[in-house]
Amino acid sequence: MEHVRDVSRLPKAHLHLHFTGSMRPATLLELADKYGVHLPDALTSGEPPKLRATDERGWFRFQRLYDIARSCLRSPEDIQRLVREAAEEDVRDGSGWLEIQVDPTSYSPMLGGLIPALEVILDAAESAGRETGLGIRVLVAANRMKHPLDARTLARLAVRYADRGIVGFGLSNDERRGMARDFDRAFAIARDGGLLAAPHGGELSGPASVRDCLDDLSASRIGHGVRAAEDPRLLRELADRGVTCEVCPASNVALGVYEKPADVPLRTLFEAGVPMALGADDPLLFGSRLAAQYEFARVHHGFTDPELAELARQSVRGSAAPENVRKELLAGIDDWLAG
Repeated sequence: MEHVRDVSRLPKAHLHLHFTGSMRPATLLELADKYGVHLPDALTSGEPPKLRATDERGWFRFQRLYDIARSCLRSPEDIQRLVREAAEEDVRDGSGWLEIQVDPTSYSPMLGGLIPALEVILDAAESAGRETGLGIRVLVAANRMKHPLDARTLARLAVRYADRGIVGFGLSNDERRGMARDFDRAFAIARDGGLLAAPHGGELSGPASVRDCLDDLSASRIGHGVRAAEDPRLLRELADRGVTCEVCPASNVALGVYEKPADVPLRTLFEAGVPMALGADDPLLFGSRLAAQYEFARVHHGFTDPELAELARQSVRGSAAPENVRKELLAGIDDWLAG
């Protein structure tokens, strides 16, 4: 019988974690009490809320819960606490590198403006990395529900602060709205400034959404990307180009993208040679963190320990981690498999 290793001890990189969604439920309850914010039952029951975002009403409900949680982050100290606790959770799950995704415009009203908000976030990431030993960088994400000029502003700001820990530029929110090509100039600004392009695609919309990210935004990573499994030609292109898909299996099921865990096409992508980086997406709303995604692959898709180790390697290779960090994590993965 094969020895089953502890996936929380498997070194890995975490490339798909949203800022507010990384919050601990207990922290949300404390901050809501502190600021007098009324939380709906879906955020206080102790169980992940029942969500189905494949229709517009369901996505609106998801966004409403997210906005309520975000409204509880009002001070630099709150931001520092969130990032430190997210780092602690990642370290507990075996992560050696975290790229946390944030739209700083969401926090600017509470923190004195866009630039002060971004500086608070970057300071918090630097401090949390120092305290926990976790490598932490930031990926600035534009909102495709807003005007593309807003995205250009964010791209210029992200490039300006690249030496402070920003490594990438993304595009989030409902991919069924806002054409990818409308944001091509923002992504060109980010790429020209040395940032990796990592837009969301292929989650709520089909493989055409992934294709748009590749063709219009020159994506080097795709947030989610699972719907590419519906197009064999697209799978081959992702594999040939080495474009990493940041796959979040638990959130795919929680949001109704797939009906049950066995339906998430992890095997299809893996066997097609598409690089994957498993991610937790929004643990606050989906109830599971990073190591649980690897357990998901093991339990529901029969991934062996050598295959889980390869998934971890793919997460490291798809990251913006410096070479010394990559070597250390890859060596740790080999040790985990040999141990």
